[in-house]
Amino acid sequence: MAGPVLEMRSIVKTFPGVKALADVSLSVRAGEVHAVCGENGAGKSTLMKVLSGVHPHGSYEGEILFEGEPCRFKDIGASEKRGIVIIHQELALVPYLSLAENIFLGNEHATRGVISWGETLKHATDLLRRVGLNEHPQTRVADIGVGKQQLVEIAKALSKEVKLLILDEPTAALNDEDSGKLLDLILELKGQGITSIIISHKLNEIARVADSVTVIRDGHSIETLDVKAEETTEERIIRAMVGRDLDHRFPERTPHPQDLAAAPALEIRDWTVFHPIDQQRKVVDSVSLNVRRGEIVGIAGLMGAGRTELAMSVFGRAYGKYAGGSVLKDGTEIRTRTVPEAVGHGIAYVTEDRKHYGLNLIDSINRNISLSALRKVARRGVVDEHEERKVSEGFRKSMNIKAPNVSEPVGRLSGGNQQKVVLSKWIFAGPDVLILDEPTRGIDVGAKYEIYTVIDQLAAEGKAVVFISSELPELLGMCDRIYTMSAGRLTGEVPRAEATQEVLMRHMTKDKR
Repeated sequence: MAGPVLEMRSIVKTFPGVKALADVSLSVRAGEVHAVCGENGAGKSTLMKVLSGVHPHGSYEGEILFEGEPCRFKDIGASEKRGIVIIHQELALVPYLSLAENIFLGNEHATRGVISWGETLKHATDLLRRVGLNEHPQTRVADIGVGKQQLVEIAKALSKEVKLLILDEPTAALNDEDSGKLLDLILELKGQGITSIIISHKLNEIARVADSVTVIRDGHSIETLDVKAEETTEERIIRAMVGRDLDHRFPERTPHPQDLAAAPALEIRDWTVFHPIDQQRKVVDSVSLNVRRGEIVGIAGLMGAGRTELAMSVFGRAYGKYAGGSVLKDGTEIRTRTVPEAVGHGIAYVTEDRKHYGLNLIDSINRNISLSALRKVARRGVVDEHEERKVSEGFRKSMNIKAPNVSEPVGRLSGGNQQKVVLSKWIFAGPDVLILDEPTRGIDVGAKYEIYTVIDQLAAEGKAVVFISSELPELLGMCDRIYTMSAGRLTGEVPRAEATQEVLMRHMTKDKR
């Protein structure tokens, strides 16, 4: 077995008010795929930022050795010169520049300041082919999907003669097909002698590509496991991540639906919406569904099925061009033409894109939670800051939001804690109907369980919950009924007792015309 190409010894990194890394050590063998796991806020991304020079030498304690030599990177450029390249979860591509321009941005083929476009396009074409992309190098980044953009980032890393490739949640925003292509590419690069570190919450992906996995918990490295060993099961990794056994991935659920004779809390009838640009294309086609108080109803579908489009168009017609249909609340038709109208009728929507649409990242936890219902913390039109802080502090404790205080900017929180802030915001609004769109995307199993428990409690209190998810085990574990969608149409309704992944997939791939 090859020796270590990378050693990080006793790394300590402190931010004001919090010790992100208390004592972390990591050893990565040459030519392997090494996974790093841990709950949100455990310190995984911080450790990689220390390694790549985002947090420069002198801002942390401990020692880094790469290829047997001590490293003191002053910035990310210094680490890249040694062949260490990091691809962050938030892609760093310029959307209106071409693929070639993005690949060589800051690393241009130039002589005396003049770029050689012939050489640039030739080398970009070679790199794109190497990562499995057939796009023309002059194609704009904005004109390709997120899955292909992730491959462009890898092509960009390869242009820097990468020896150690760090990927932070590389498949978080990808569908299953694009995720599979990316994982295959990581294995292909391994065959070419490139060492990789992959941070991921998806344990099935780790089992597929990783040779070793290091678990970090609360700023400490807990242990490193051989992924291929028989005792290294998902349950074993989870126990190391959360510090306890998760006997059940989902809380024990006792459905408490409203009397079936009563009108549903929310009913959607014949809902039809056209694409916002291509107004000849239906993205939601005559969909009818309902959810009762105390019930969790799932919506399953493959990418492009129309789930998010349905949710956003019902919630204040925030997507597409409305073409027909009605919304009923407790048996009475209501208008939801704008977001304030929808909120006024007791409907809340937790978006799948929390960073762009769910939160103000530069503002505090305190302000983000109160934004959905400022009237509750205001007197004569003026916000009572003491009451606002009291409310937010209550949610910080009850939702277990890991932050030093409620004045902390939301942008500094981990993904799981950001999601808890989004949920807190809408729970504070006091909705009767809560539409959750991928509520656990990009967060670890421990934080997922906490969020599942909150959702289950909301249903027990009589809220009606619509649960949209791409993870079929999640829908099966949480929902009382599951609707399926394909190509904008409803293709099935499956009760909990009859639901399996195979049954759902059969409905999800049905073309109901």
